[in-house]
Order: sequence, then C-alpha cells, then structure tokens
Amino acid sequence: MTEFSFDAPTVIRTKRDGGRLSDAAIDWVIDAYTRGDVGDEQMAALLMAIFLRGMDRDEIARWTAAMIASGERLDFADLRRDGQPLRLVDKHSTGGVGDKLTIPLVPVVAACGAAVPQAAGRGLGHTGGTLDKLESIPGFSAEIGKDRVRAQLTEVGAAIFAAGDLAPADRKIYALRDVTATTESLPLIASSIMSKKLAEGADGLVLDVKVGSGAFLKDPAESVALAQTMVDLGRAHGVPTRALLTDMAVPLGRTVGNAVEVAESLEVLAGGGPPDVVELTLQLAAEMLTLAGLDARDPADSLRDGTAMDSFRAIIAAQGGDLSQPLPVAAHSETVTAPVSGTMGDIDALAVGMAVWRLGAGRSRPGERVQAGAGIRIHRRPGEPVAAGEAVFTLYTDTPNRFAPAMAELTGAWSIGQSAPPSRPLIIERMSS
Repeated sequence: MTEFSFDAPTVIRTKRDGGRLSDAAIDWVIDAYTRGDVGDEQMAALLMAIFLRGMDRDEIARWTAAMIASGERLDFADLRRDGQPLRLVDKHSTGGVGDKLTIPLVPVVAACGAAVPQAAGRGLGHTGGTLDKLESIPGFSAEIGKDRVRAQLTEVGAAIFAAGDLAPADRKIYALRDVTATTESLPLIASSIMSKKLAEGADGLVLDVKVGSGAFLKDPAESVALAQTMVDLGRAHGVPTRALLTDMAVPLGRTVGNAVEVAESLEVLAGGGPPDVVELTLQLAAEMLTLAGLDARDPADSLRDGTAMDSFRAIIAAQGGDLSQPLPVAAHSETVTAPVSGTMGDIDALAVGMAVWRLGAGRSRPGERVQAGAGIRIHRRPGEPVAAGEAVFTLYTDTPNRFAPAMAELTGAWSIGQSAPPSRPLIIERMSS
C-alpha cells in the first residue's frame, strides 16, 4: 500500500470501532502527524480512541517503532573514558507525585563509574517533569545538542536533556496527551517511554513503574502489564531491561513541585533527605550499576563521601546551571494545620498531585510556562505524630487565587487517627528481560 491509501478519519474510525490498526496504517499516521499532515484535533481523537479501545502487543510494538523512526537514534559506541568504552545505562519512571529520583540518581550512578544519557520529560497530567524541576535552577538548560551530550558523557559521566530529535512524534503526542485526558493509557505510556529510551543509545535500561493512586495506571495488574510490555519492548530491541514496581499510594518524600523538589534532592545528595527517596534512589542505582557491570561499588558510598554531589554540580554546571544562586521561592504561601492531635494517616498521592497542578506547577495548555516555586511541603508523613495546630502542609504559589482550588483537591485526601496506617513495601516486585 502507498500512503495515499490512508486518511486520518478512516484510521480514527478503525480504532474507534475496536479494530486493529495495521502496521502500514500506524507508520502512516505517525509520519503524517510528525510532518503536520494530520492535525492535532485528529490525533487527539485517535488518542482517545486508543485510550478507550486499547492496543494489542503487536500494535504497541509497531507504534513504538514508528515513533523511534520519526527521528534519529543516538549512538555512543565510539565514546571512551580512560581508553575504555563507556558503560551506558539509563532509567525512566512512569510518573509519580514527588518523584524527584532522577535528580539524585543520575549523579550517584555517574559517580560510580557508569555513563547516563538521560533524556527526560516535562510534567504530564498530575505528575511532575524532571526538566521542569531542573529548569528552576538558575541558568540550567536541557536544550542541548547531541555533540554536547556526547562531550558530557565523556567529561562528567551524564547529561540530562530534552529528547529533541529523538522520537519527535512522541514529543508532539506527549504534549497533546497532557491536555486531552489521555495520559492513563497503557499502550500510550509504554510506547512513549520506550520510543525515547530505545532511541537514546543506552546499553541497559531500568524502569521504575509506579503502582497506586498517584500512578497513571491505578490497578496493580495494569502496572504489572505495563512493566512486562516495556521489558518485552526492550528485549525486542536488544536492550537489557529491568523494571521495579514501586509504591505510589502516597507522595515520595516531603515535597511536591519544582524548585522544592530540587532542594530536597540536594538534601539527599548531601547525605540526608527523606528515607523513602534515599532507599529508592539506591535500589535503582544498584540495578543500573549491575546492568553496567559495575556492581562492585556500593552506591551509598557516593552519598557518604560527597562524590555524588560533586557529580551533580558538574552536570549542572556543564548545562549552564548555577547552584550558588538561590532556588526560586513562590511569592505566596498558605499552611494547613492539624485540627486534632494524633497520628498522620495515609495521604492520597493523586490528590496532592492535583493540588500542586492547581497551584501552577503543571500545565493546562501545551507549552504553558510552569511556576518554578509552586508546590507543597508535607510536614507530617503517614505514621508520624502530630499535635493540634501544627503544620501538616504548606502550599506555595505566585498566584493567590490558586489556593482555593488546590485546597479543595486536598479535602478528604488525608486524615489524623489514633494509630499508624498499615505500612506498605516501597518496592513491590522486580521484573527483568
């Protein structure tokens, strides 16, 4: 068939009615949308049809391959450090509330001798984006070319960058999903993540697949299916892939937002920080170092001896960031206090994510600027004692009229009782190809 055998309404109708998209139809629609021959409104309709009707594994594999083919693939096989080939490994999270792990994780892994080509994204739906967070650092730029990425991998061991020419079809679709309520789709999540990751040239990949209210897929069975789908896609493309299923019923750490999460990440790199953030950072680092063949070193040593912090400073400086300058602080804040004394109960991650989005940390339109200082500080985590009148949450924004809708999102999302809620394991399951 030639491309003239297809048109957008027919492709949309096929999926709307529960049909299977052929390889040729998928190739055509991804290419046509990337070139601008299929409009945003048509792709939005197709995304909603996929959201409602789903895709089989062959469709997901072809959709992923078509998005990879829409741009270039990076190749770092020729890069050397001290005369030896670089050990290239990467990580990706499916998105969570308070999930700032890329920020401490990349320098930890780089400090242990691996090289990390970290193509990262912006906020999607109620979850924050690594690039939005890092761009709250004065001067930092994620818009760096492949020559700069190659140089940084050799010189400082890592680069955290916008995907750019990697899977440009996904860049457009990603932004469209963010504003069309089509984020929570297994086929779209799997293909979005793996198209970028398989195009960026890493030799191994570790996936952090979130499970719980703050994850895109709320059903644990769906999260398992997502992890297996991505592990299978990695194996099919010759990239060893592992997945950790991790808890996202409550936010990670004590901050959710942009600059506030960078500040918390700096605490982790300085040897402190919330225990859950530290634990998951080190677990993911261990998996990445094993794939890179560098598992003789304990990643916790890099936090203790300061080499991870040195690595982070080098990465940020290489991309124009100035950590000597203060991080942005929102112009306004409001505090939620405990009405009674007791023990903090569970905190619903989705509600907190939506509240932070309402405060201005996320987008309601493609390309919209986010507020660097917007966010929430969680003063009492589940199981911690709290006295009446003590601060439970502090909300931050530059726009005071955002407080009311953010507070409304938090209504009923937390509680204070007389006993601690049941504890849950942070890491639920491990899968590998």
